[in-house]
Amino acid sequence: MTASSTSGAYPGRSAVTGWILFDCATQPVFTLITTFIFAPFFAARLAESPVEGQALWGFATGAAGLAIALLSPVLGAVADAAGQRKPWIAAFSVLIVTGCALLWFAVPGAEYSVPLAMFAFAMATIGAEFAAVFTNAMMPTLVPPEKLGRLSGTGWAVGYVGGLFSLIAMLVFFVANPETGRTLAGLSPVFGLDPAAGEGDRAAGPLSALWYLVFVLPLFLFTPDTPRLQAVTTAISQGLSTLKATIASARSQKNVFTYLLAHMIYADGLVGLFAFGGIYATGIFGWSTTEIGSFGILLTITGALGAWLGGKIDDRFGPKAVVLGAITGLTLASIGILSTTANSILFGIEVAPPVPGDGLFAAPAEQFYLLCGLLIGAVAGQLQAASRTLLIRISPEEKITQFFGLYALSGKVTSFLSPVLVGVVTALAASQRAGMTVLIGFFVVGAILLLLVKVPPARRA
Repeated sequence: MTASSTSGAYPGRSAVTGWILFDCATQPVFTLITTFIFAPFFAARLAESPVEGQALWGFATGAAGLAIALLSPVLGAVADAAGQRKPWIAAFSVLIVTGCALLWFAVPGAEYSVPLAMFAFAMATIGAEFAAVFTNAMMPTLVPPEKLGRLSGTGWAVGYVGGLFSLIAMLVFFVANPETGRTLAGLSPVFGLDPAAGEGDRAAGPLSALWYLVFVLPLFLFTPDTPRLQAVTTAISQGLSTLKATIASARSQKNVFTYLLAHMIYADGLVGLFAFGGIYATGIFGWSTTEIGSFGILLTITGALGAWLGGKIDDRFGPKAVVLGAITGLTLASIGILSTTANSILFGIEVAPPVPGDGLFAAPAEQFYLLCGLLIGAVAGQLQAASRTLLIRISPEEKITQFFGLYALSGKVTSFLSPVLVGVVTALAASQRAGMTVLIGFFVVGAILLLLVKVPPARRA
């Protein structure tokens, strides 16, 4: 238990701001690389076909998820024993920056590009997820319990804003149409980037690395760390023993473990939705990076607004209600997306297909897909922000980092299965649509389990 939790004293605004900016620092990894810029580029330019690209991206996401699943609960237990979080965050920051920077070298046509891109993407993802285990565990030391929902929601909202501005920067200054050689703003790419070689898309990696370094700095400068409790080697031994005891106590902590199981399942669906949404649109509509990026800008705006509003709803009605509402929205949006083809919506209503030169999102099917995407953006941030405050509400205070390690485990233990299933079904059926259908079941089952979780009254400072 920290000093702040026992005395009621909490650090000032600069400490909270530094913590919030961590979400902003890591968001380009997910916005630019995982979803809207590099993933579609990987499927369209590096892999032999969008179908193969979706399958391979699923395998890379699955490999990263497996590593996170195996190690994150161990790291959480060790951190509880060692006390300090910042040294761990610094170590995993090296993985984030290195993985992002390596993506620049994934040149279209080069034999090594596909495995290099998959390896670098997995490295950056692992670093971001592991660092989040330790930053999430700082939350109870920063604000009183009744303000945790607002803190979490604000963090996600600021993260979405960071993703929005990084995405706008990519489309305005870096990514150009290979045919016209111009960016979305009609400019020539900065630094003489060559659209034919995909240099604008590949720049998403180095830009994400630089962005992270700039915005993670306030966390290290202004957000206080908990005191060191013991040496790392001793903490590893004690942490592993404590983790075994925690897992063995699943029966006595049945409520927490029921929630972690629910989170494991619905978070898996969200991972798959983010990993393949841009790739799926590329395959259906043939969208370019400019169109995918514009789609991402709109989703990011709704995501920021949704996360901010979700934090207020969380403090008013509780995180469980927010999570259930968000899962419902994701399920409906996923069904809507899967009901869409280039010339039909809602599983068979025929509409005019996209026509080259008609303008951005001019076809009815594209507009319907965009509407479903905006719904996903609006509720995804709420889901992620409320999920971590819900864990704090139901977890023992003295084991909060350890349970955040298990929380990261629950969000990743089957996340390697979801992308792999999408990849396998996509490859076997030779259909992106068939591959995406497996995600809906994760949302439905997760919601059913969440209904069994009991939330105690909010703890007060």
